[in-house]
Amino acid sequence: MKYFGAHVSSSGGVFNAPLNAQKIGAKAFALFVKNQRQWKAKPYDEKVIEKFKTNLAKVGIKPEMVLPHDSYLINLGHPELEQREKSLNAFIDEVQRCEQLGLKLLNFHPGSHLRKISEEESLDFIAENMNKTLEVTNDVTLVIENTAGQGSNLGYKFEHLAYLIDKSIDKSRVGVCIDTCHMFVAGYDIRTREVYDKTWKEFDDIVGFEYLKGMHINDSLTPFASKKDRHQSLGKGEIGIEFFKILANDPRMDDMPLVLETIDESIWKEEIELLYSFVK
Repeated sequence: MKYFGAHVSSSGGVFNAPLNAQKIGAKAFALFVKNQRQWKAKPYDEKVIEKFKTNLAKVGIKPEMVLPHDSYLINLGHPELEQREKSLNAFIDEVQRCEQLGLKLLNFHPGSHLRKISEEESLDFIAENMNKTLEVTNDVTLVIENTAGQGSNLGYKFEHLAYLIDKSIDKSRVGVCIDTCHMFVAGYDIRTREVYDKTWKEFDDIVGFEYLKGMHINDSLTPFASKKDRHQSLGKGEIGIEFFKILANDPRMDDMPLVLETIDESIWKEEIELLYSFVK
């Protein structure tokens, strides 16, 4: 079964996110578990935690279909120790917040070398900090998001994702989220059945489908292999609608959160309906 949704607002409290998801007909959703542009946030109190769990149950969305996204400030591969430690502490806090809310996943951008160290050195820092996080947390799977290859961000190649998984001390608690816009602009074509099958075979050979835990479903404003991270509404970008029809009928993407991050939230309800209309 397919579980489509969107990255909804948690403004006013994380407990509002499930209600916002229900309004757009979502069966899955993403959210920020704290303000994504601040390093620190006050701890959850028991009322907030209970209200979130109550609302999640009320709208009938399973915890496994929630794909929280970590703060944009966090860079586990930062070349400077002080900033890396700051990122690690913030990351652990977010994983612990997911634990408190009864959620099973935390999606994150791997990190950036900032052109100050090599890709491999930065990837090693990311792996080290992922392992430190796994050591002090329980149950939550760390879900590495592929990136567009913009700037000095890592994760734009399947090999980067595989490298981080390979270095993990607990492979049962690491996974991957594939963003379709990022995949396309990083140089993995998906526009026709032929190239779709080729790209996913490459993913399976290098990373492995067993590690795919969720997806961000986006069209791309910029052209193939442009390495520019600019999302677009479904069928209005360079990827085109055919890809989304194929994806909606690919059983390998069953039973995981498939989350819109398209640019016009006013049509998310219609986009979710469109995706479900493709399912045969």
